[in-house]
Amino acid sequence: MSPDAVSITYQRETRPYSEEVAAVYRSAGLRRPVDDLSRIEQMIEHGNLIITARHDGRLVGVSRSLTDFCYCCYLSDLAVHADYQRHGIGKELVRLTREAIGPKSMLLLLAAPSADGYYPHLGFEAVPNGWIIHRTEQ
Repeated sequence: MSPDAVSITYQRETRPYSEEVAAVYRSAGLRRPVDDLSRIEQMIEHGNLIITARHDGRLVGVSRSLTDFCYCCYLSDLAVHADYQRHGIGKELVRLTREAIGPKSMLLLLAAPSADGYYPHLGFEAVPNGWIIHRTEQ
């Protein structure tokens, strides 16, 4: 699919459907609870910055963040449907996320090891000072 042949609409949304978000996560290979739609619904409900990419109304990309809009933003999910990858959609979702949070807020994410090479070309730098307490249930 050529990027020129695809007209993508980006917008800030509050409640995309859990089924369509799960389908994008599944296609993009994100390890999320895609078979637990009530949990996906809660993830959507509690994310306070969601930017979507749609092609003819179909959800093809999503950026889901938690932010205070003035100091920090955690980009929890960045996913682009496999059929639409490598056309700049993820880059644009990050750009729009940064625009929404403003220049005084930092943008932080945790990346799967397989995606480590992707983020530097979007302006991210690796940070060695992160810490995590893993969830006790999947």
